[in-house]
Amino acid sequence: FLKATPLDATMPEGKSLFREVLPKQGQLSVEDVATMVLCKPKLLPLKSVTLEKLEKMQRAAQETIRQQEVAQREQQQQSQQ
Repeated sequence: FLKATPLDATMPEGKSLFREVLPKQGQLSVEDVATMVLCKPKLLPLKSVTLEKLEKMQRAAQETIRQQEVAQREQQQQSQQ
């Protein structure tokens, strides 16, 4: 096993306060370093369901307004004749 022992605390900056000590007998074990794991990409919708519903409501409201404007123009034309 690796063992760290503190050295003099008055060491210059940039140097570690600890030094590695390797065993003179027995086994030396090293911890495994974590590595990146690639996951399957998750596909996200370009538009959320809520946004699609809002856009649908907005289109319906604009269509209703357009129909009302057309009906109003027709009434004005009929009243002028």
